[in-house]
Amino acid sequence: MFTGIITDLGTVAAVEPAGQGTDMRLVIGTGWDTSGIAIGASVACSGCCLTVVARSPGRLEFQASRETLSLTTLGRWAAGTRVNLERALCMGDELGGHLVSGHVDGLGETISAVPEGASTRWRFRPPAALARFIAPKGSIAVDGVSLTVNEVDADGFGVNIIPHTAAVTAFGLLKPGDAVNLEIDLLARYVARQLEAR
Repeated sequence: MFTGIITDLGTVAAVEPAGQGTDMRLVIGTGWDTSGIAIGASVACSGCCLTVVARSPGRLEFQASRETLSLTTLGRWAAGTRVNLERALCMGDELGGHLVSGHVDGLGETISAVPEGASTRWRFRPPAALARFIAPKGSIAVDGVSLTVNEVDADGFGVNIIPHTAAVTAFGLLKPGDAVNLEIDLLARYVARQLEAR
């Protein structure tokens, strides 16, 4: 589990085929001290939970399956892509954002970015199947970043990004037309499931 509070902005160093199949090996540079990160640890990479398969000073390596590559933005990554990184929660850690599983629900489309005071109002268009789970003042993870939804309409939803968030995440590089990984709020998913069962 994660909280959607990004603690490092990593950079893809290499994207390589893995074995005989269609999996990919992702090498990501990080500012973390990697000596304390265990092989097998979970790391959220722009919202997608991946397992550390190798590490070296300043670098972590992951293997992504064909399924992951096809359903997330990871299949579009190349050397130089910036990646929002978050380590998994430990018992007793501060829950600064909201509970995030690292299981991407779908790809959203970036619609616009409009300055609003010192912040920027970003709008995203989710897949139709996810739209009903997104509510004003609810939580959503966009590329792994925990955000509060400002408004929802037929075309999508809006969030505000403060300068600090833009500086320490890949939001500072995002532009209209870009795809983003979306994870809806866990509570919204389970409430909807219970209502469907009635």
